[in-house]
Amino acid sequence: MTQAAPAAAAQATAVPAVGQAAPDFELVNQFGEPVRLTGLRGRTVVLVFFPFAFSGICTGELCELRDNLALFDEADAVVLGVSVDSKFAQRAYAEKEGYTFDLLADFWPHGAVAERYGVFDPASGMATRGTFIIDAEGIVRYVVVNPRGQARDFAGYRAALAGLSGN
Repeated sequence: MTQAAPAAAAQATAVPAVGQAAPDFELVNQFGEPVRLTGLRGRTVVLVFFPFAFSGICTGELCELRDNLALFDEADAVVLGVSVDSKFAQRAYAEKEGYTFDLLADFWPHGAVAERYGVFDPASGMATRGTFIIDAEGIVRYVVVNPRGQARDFAGYRAALAGLSGN
């Protein structure tokens, strides 16, 4: 019974709250290039965790980001999609759907970054739908985590980015 406690504690990693420093990480994108969060300081980062490449709700959400990249560009924001898929799956997915933003592979250690952000579901081995908007200094300014099967509302991105820019 004492062994169950550490596992439960690992599953209960807290979601970073608004106002906290965003946990740093380095993952490879769909081309195998390293992307480090602290390397993006000076820009807003929109960190979008999604369960799996090629899945229905995920594709709809990421296509909505793709189709509205001008909103993020105007806010000088970098969009990063993150799932537990390999860089090879991420590349095939990006090519099929025309995603020009980075898709990061939280493949090994499996889901480690999602866990640091409190959005890893160990029972299913996937990230849940968590979005974190991180300001230019690395502080979390917006958080939304949706339950399994529920897509994010794109209006939340608009409102959060407008709030950062003061518009």
